[in-house]
Amino acid sequence: MESDRTRELRSTDKYMKASKAVASLLWMLFSIIPFSTHAAAQQAQSRSASNQSSPIPEMERLAKALVGDWNTMETMERGEIFPNGGSRHGIVHVKLAASGTTLIYEVHSDGSAGKLDGMLVIWWDKDAGLYRVFVCFNNPDHPCEMRGTAHWERDTFVNDYDETVKGKKTSWRDSFTFTPTSHTLVAAMRVGDGTMQTLITTKATRR
Repeated sequence: MESDRTRELRSTDKYMKASKAVASLLWMLFSIIPFSTHAAAQQAQSRSASNQSSPIPEMERLAKALVGDWNTMETMERGEIFPNGGSRHGIVHVKLAASGTTLIYEVHSDGSAGKLDGMLVIWWDKDAGLYRVFVCFNNPDHPCEMRGTAHWERDTFVNDYDETVKGKKTSWRDSFTFTPTSHTLVAAMRVGDGTMQTLITTKATRR
């Protein structure tokens, strides 16, 4: 017959095994909770951003195309501006501000072309019948400036502006094209023969 001591040892062993199992379960539970909470918060933030709207029809159209979070890949073409070409990878966060009257396009990227931090601020000028664009980038000598005006050409959002290149005023154009899950930004400069030469192409995919 089994002695009392043997039964006691078996009972203790079962208790220890059960305690370890409970402890493992609790460890797994508390390890998962922070990640689940973080993921839920990110999803909620993304839904909140995508649900933003504007009382101004022109801003509402732009917001539907751009508001949200994006992964970006920039490619610089070899040429006078970028002799060795270049690239950057990063993120873009776009939101409406000032009760939906203004769109903020915030950029953070890095790569062989160098680090880029900046933002575009876009709003609709009702009296002029066009969009105004203000930009800031990580250039300590000249961080912010007005950047021309913008308008739609069918389904392409176009920003025309001037930049000084090697002491000469030069015409530039940024063109945004869209799909439901991506957008592409092409920065082009007018060259000697009057054509627009693509310098930077940024492909953004929705996160």
